[in-house]
Amino acid sequence: MKTLLLWDIDGTLLASAGAGLRALVVALRQEFGVEGTLDDIDWSGRTDRFIVRQILTKYGLPADEPTFARYLAAYVAALPAEMTRAGSRVLPGVTALVERADRSAEVTQGLLTGNIRTGAETKLGHHDLWRFFAFGAFANDSEFRNELGPHALRRATAHTGHAFDPGQVWIIGDTPHDIACGKIIGARTLALATGHHPLDELAAHQPTALRSDLSEVDDIWRLLTAS
Repeated sequence: MKTLLLWDIDGTLLASAGAGLRALVVALRQEFGVEGTLDDIDWSGRTDRFIVRQILTKYGLPADEPTFARYLAAYVAALPAEMTRAGSRVLPGVTALVERADRSAEVTQGLLTGNIRTGAETKLGHHDLWRFFAFGAFANDSEFRNELGPHALRRATAHTGHAFDPGQVWIIGDTPHDIACGKIIGARTLALATGHHPLDELAAHQPTALRSDLSEVDDIWRLLTAS
């Protein structure tokens, strides 16, 4: 039976050490002349567009498409330097797992992330991981994370020619929003305490499985590929 793995990025594949938030601050200053902070922005597990809408509203800027496009382009341009400055890194077990999935004839993997596509490509490309993901669902598809699952499934089917049943799908992430996103499409969920949400908080949202991290590669692989 084929298995579909849909990966979150921040806090799941990568520890970007706040580089994305700092890039948003840099872009706010460079594009709009605003010296702002994001301390009161609801960002964990949210999409880039959801976060940007909050920022634009906070600082009285128009939340229209030209402003979104201008801000997000400046944000992506600022990302590489901020990732280097922050010491962004690949989390334990990630490289081994995505490489194993890439080699497996029975596993297909893609992204299900709140990043816009160019942001996802920039972050993963910085660590030579973008090449493992031929498709995904991104903030370009919807401002709301819970609407991204059907986009990912449709692209997985288009890529493989296989219509995945919910029981064949794992969503892997580090926030309650990832768990909710999986439940909406009937997928199984693996929650990881590698971001800003501890194990007990994640457990309260009842994921299918819960781990501290991905470092036990063989254990994680058995979990994800068991029929």
